[in-house]
Amino acid sequence: MFTPLYLDSAFDKATGEYRYGKQFPHFITPGLEFYEGTQLALDSLSEEKLPLTVEIYDTHSASRSIEQELSSPEAANAGLIIGYVTPAEERILAASALKRNIPFINVNLPNDAGISNNPSLVILNSTLKTHCEGLYHFLQRYYPITPVVVFRKKGSLEDKLKTYLTDFEKATNGGKINMKYVTLDENNPGDLRQYLDSDRLNITLVGSLDENFSKLITQQLSTLSPSYKFLVVGMPTWDGIDFTRKEFKGLDIVYSTPFYTDKADNLSNYIIDNFNSSMFSKPSDMVFRGFECVYRFGKLLVEKDSNLVSSIGEKKFKVFTDFDIQPVLNRQTFSLEYFENKKLYFIKKTDGVVKQVY
Repeated sequence: MFTPLYLDSAFDKATGEYRYGKQFPHFITPGLEFYEGTQLALDSLSEEKLPLTVEIYDTHSASRSIEQELSSPEAANAGLIIGYVTPAEERILAASALKRNIPFINVNLPNDAGISNNPSLVILNSTLKTHCEGLYHFLQRYYPITPVVVFRKKGSLEDKLKTYLTDFEKATNGGKINMKYVTLDENNPGDLRQYLDSDRLNITLVGSLDENFSKLITQQLSTLSPSYKFLVVGMPTWDGIDFTRKEFKGLDIVYSTPFYTDKADNLSNYIIDNFNSSMFSKPSDMVFRGFECVYRFGKLLVEKDSNLVSSIGEKKFKVFTDFDIQPVLNRQTFSLEYFENKKLYFIKKTDGVVKQVY
């Protein structure tokens, strides 16, 4: 398992003392919380007496590279690689997994990092293309006749997002969504009322991953409520925006995410209590993801052993998420590029409170 712990940065090599006193740098948090979740999962698997040997590697180690770790005796008989990675690390680990004919589970990065023709790669955090397809189908199912205004700004990523949506529109077998694309100045979008109708529901889709632009548009729409009725649809990056803030008041907001737990079940409470005891704080979603990945795929490894690659999509040992791991095919050659989790949850919030999960 590979995760960024930054141990060499956090601790003095000579004295072993923690460098940051009472502070806890933000850059350390995601990888450490993922690690904490995996440790709780390993405790549970140990209680179940599963025969697993787990090696954990700090991807920011100053003394040992990822390539050196992969060449070590400890890694020689690995049956599974799990990683919280950067694009460069994803390419290294995916290539190694392919040579070994074992799965590499990319738990965080929502893209393929240019990797193709690699059936060992499994992307859990669904790609932008998958999210765009899911959003189109969501609107097609629940709001088939309501026009949609797509507010966007200039940019290559915004162009790619628009291309995904228009491609799905051309390929769909159902009724097509009436989408109007409006390109706005990212710093001064102007009066949005000219694109809205006060006599009906206005579905607005913010077609950008730029968080500042997304907040700017959403805040302006909030000032027009309740004179206008809105459903504001956003990108998966909106999962990290605090919609309880007053500048978003009165809006119904929907966004997609491949990971969801309501944290009301016994296992969630167990994780919350243990994390509170060890870290004196509330666990983030990355703690739950660490637990889920190690527990689920660890049990699947024990059951399938060397056949894990061909069985990675089996829907066994669910913890929180209904993963739907599907092959992604090259449209020209029909060859298998990699596997990807296609399951998306659509979260509807009002004033930051979850009202519905589709």
